[in-house]
Amino acid sequence: MDTLTDVLKWGASISGIIAALMVSLDLGRRVTGWGFVLFVASSICWISGAALTGDWALGTQNVALFGINLLGVYRYLIRKKGV
Repeated sequence: MDTLTDVLKWGASISGIIAALMVSLDLGRRVTGWGFVLFVASSICWISGAALTGDWALGTQNVALFGINLLGVYRYLIRKKGV
C-alpha cells in the first residue's frame, strides 16, 4: 500500500505544480481551464492518498479545493465568455 500512496502523492504534487504554472502564466482561457482540470486530478489524488493514510485534514482540504477547481473548470472551459 505504501507504493500506491507514494504514487498518488507524487502524482498529486507534480500535477499540482504544473497546474499552478498553467494558471499563473495566464496564457488564455483554454490553458487556464485545462490547468483547473489538472488541479481537479491533483485533488482526486490527494483525497485518495489521504483516505489511504487516514489523513483527514489533508482530505478535507482537498475536498474543498476539488469543488473550487470544478468551479474553475466551469468558468474557463464550459461557460460562455460573456456570461
